[in-house]
Formats: sequence, C-alpha cells, structure tokens
Amino acid sequence: MKALVYTGPEAQAYRDVTDPVPSAGEALIRVAHTGICGSDMHAFLGHDERRPAPLILGHEVAGTVVSGELSGQRVTVNPLVSCGSCEACRSGRDNLCGNRQIISMPPREGGFADYLAMPEANLVVVPDHVSDAQAALAEPISCGWHAVRLARQALFGNPADACALVIGGGAIGLGAALCLKAQGIDKVQLVEPNVERAGFLASSCGIEVLTPEEADASGQYDLVVDGVGFAATRAAASSRAKPGGVIAHIGLGSAEGGLDIRRITLQEITFIGTYTYTAEDFRDTAKAMFDGRLGSLDWVEIRPLSDGLKAFNDLRAGEVAVPKILLTPNT
Repeated sequence: MKALVYTGPEAQAYRDVTDPVPSAGEALIRVAHTGICGSDMHAFLGHDERRPAPLILGHEVAGTVVSGELSGQRVTVNPLVSCGSCEACRSGRDNLCGNRQIISMPPREGGFADYLAMPEANLVVVPDHVSDAQAALAEPISCGWHAVRLARQALFGNPADACALVIGGGAIGLGAALCLKAQGIDKVQLVEPNVERAGFLASSCGIEVLTPEEADASGQYDLVVDGVGFAATRAAASSRAKPGGVIAHIGLGSAEGGLDIRRITLQEITFIGTYTYTAEDFRDTAKAMFDGRLGSLDWVEIRPLSDGLKAFNDLRAGEVAVPKILLTPNT
C-alpha cells in the first residue's frame, strides 16, 4: 500500500510500505480520510521523542471496514488502545491506562496510509447521513468533549450560568467550543490570532471570535479551555480565569512556562490537565455528532495523501484558514 511516512525532522515521503495484517480481534480498514493533528505537526518538526522516524503518523481516521465482523461498514476510529484490565480501565478512565497505545506511536503505525488495522472494539459505526469527512472529526472533537466534561464537574455553581473562553481556533479549540455549547454552556467566546481563520470561524461556524487584544480586555471567565498549550496561552489562561474558576488544558504545544501558579493558588483556580478521552467520551462525542448537536461539521479541507508534505508546510506557515485538513488516499 501507499503511505505518507515521516522520515526525519521536516521530512516525509509518500512511498510503498507493507500492508498491515490484523491480529485477532482486529479489523482491516480502508482509510477514507485522516486529519492532520497538532501532535502530528509536533512530530513532523522533530519535537516529539515518542514518535521516532521512520513512522506513519495520523490518528484522526474514518474509513470502511474490509475484514471481520464489521466488514462493509463505515466507521470512525478511536485510536487509543487500552488493556481493559488495569485499575484505570476498570474504573472507566481507560485513557490513563498504563499500557495504552495510540496509533502514530510505536508499535502502532498511523492512518496516513491506504489501510489501517485496529481492534474492532475501537470502531464506531457511522450512519448513512454522516459523511466520512465529518466522521473523521470524532477524534479531535472527543478531546474537547472530555475536557469540557471534566471542567463542568469542577465548576462552582450551575454550569448553565457559566461563561467560557476557548484559546485557539484549530480543530481542538473549535471542537471544545462546540462541546461547551452541546453540554449546556451557551456563553462561549473563542480567541484566535490568525485573521483569516478567525474570519472563517465567525462566518462559517457560528462562533463568537475575539482577537488576543479583545480577549485581554474582555474580563474574566468561569471556565477557560487552552486548546493550544504554549507558554503564552497558559499565561493567558492563568490571567483570564475568574477567582474560583476552572482552566482545562488540552494543548500540547510545548512543555514549559506560562502557568501563573501564584495566582492559581491565591485565587483558588482549578487547573485540570486533560489527555485524549475515554472510550465512553468517544462514543458520546460520535453520538452528539450523529445527532447534529455539534453543528454542520463542514469546516475541513480535503487534500490527497500524496500532497501531505505540502499540507504540513502550509499549516506550519499559517496559510490554512480552515481548522482541519484531511488527507485522503489517492487510490
């Protein structure tokens, strides 16, 4: 099969690789679309030691099953594979499984390829009225669903009365904003510095978008979601949260700096680090998507897998207005 292979910092090759062979309990999936995630970009730039070259990246996948019990069904893929037996898995926090694996990290290759093998338990069947492109958004939106669920539990008072700020207008941030509304928090603003993307979000996604300067002047919020995860966005989250408020941190842009621990302590602000989603979160997100509670989900651009390197470079240069680029196999 063909695959886009990460070969070293800022380098990828579209080339022939060995077809995946499903293990017991796994299905072979013909990939329809795979989204480019910020973590894929992090790896592409050589900043993620968990993803050494050579490696097939990509974990936001939708496609059609071609082997096993679900053969012929269109599915969206939960890329997080857990053991199912440890304390975390037994308690429903399988995203914290000590033996977890995720596609696009060894030993599991990712979805920037013609085919992918995954456990059947990780597949959610997609109804006819939902496109493959929409279904591929389940993974990034699930990150927001999980973060919002945890943040709502930590809020003091009625979540319906809360006002929220989301930092970052990529798929993670936009997904979090949509999940806030779907989970009953209507007063949501989003800050996005890229003028072109901000315009797209405001006109096409029904989101109130602020510039960083407007966000600085807009007061403080009961709940702040950092969907970026750089020192500057952590600093912004630290300053924008109300006393007694909640910060939900999703982004993995960088590891150091920005968090105002003194203010968080003195103002009793709850900081929650959130990682991916549970299997239940993923299923709940998919259901919300299928029910239309997360909007039209038409904020993607589809490009051929063979042009993947250019797509990565365009994203790095800030030349993409839409929150998500999907790569689709050429075959």
